[in-house]
Amino acid sequence: MTTSATVAGDATALRRARAIILLLPKIFLTAILILAIADMIAGVFLRYVMVRVTDWLDLDPINFFWVEEVGEYSLAWLTMVGAGIAVAERAHFTLHIVTHRLPPRARRVIHVLRQLLIAGFGVLVVWFGTKLAIVNSLLTSPALEINLAWLYAAPAVGGALIVLYSLATLFDPSPEEDNTVDPVSAGAAGND
Repeated sequence: MTTSATVAGDATALRRARAIILLLPKIFLTAILILAIADMIAGVFLRYVMVRVTDWLDLDPINFFWVEEVGEYSLAWLTMVGAGIAVAERAHFTLHIVTHRLPPRARRVIHVLRQLLIAGFGVLVVWFGTKLAIVNSLLTSPALEINLAWLYAAPAVGGALIVLYSLATLFDPSPEEDNTVDPVSAGAAGND
C-alpha cells in the first residue's frame, strides 16, 4: 500500500531529477548566448574601429569574416536548444478558448495528445537534422573551416530535447488541472 508521503517523496525526487536534467541545457544556452554577444561586440569593434585604424596606419586589413559564421552557429544552437527548454518550461504560446470548458478527463486527453504531437514534431526534427548533419559532414565553413555537421547537429540536439521534455511533461498535470489558467482570462493567450 502506498502512502501519500511516499507519493509526495517520489514526486519531489522526480521534480529534482527533471530540474537537474534541465540545468545542463540552460548552462549550455547561457554560454552560447555569452558567445553570441561577445561575437557581436567583436564584429562591431572590428568593423567600425579596427578597419579605420588599419586604413589610417596603412596596415593590412583585419580579416573578420569569421564573425558572421560564429553568429550563424550561435543562432542555430540558441534556437534549437532554446526550443527544447521552452517545451520543458511550458513557455510556448497556447490559446485556451474551449478547453477550459471541457470536463477534466477531456482536458487530460487533450494535454496528452498535445504533448505527443510535440514529441512527434521533435522526432521529425531529430530525423531530418541528423540527415542534414550527415550529408554536410564532408563540407567545411569558408572562414573558420569548421565541419558543417556541427551547424546541422543543432536541430538534431534540439529535437531530442523537445522529445525528452515533451514526454516528461506528458506525465505532468495540464495547466488546467494545476489551476494555472484563470477562468476569467481563459480565452486569452498564456503559458501551456
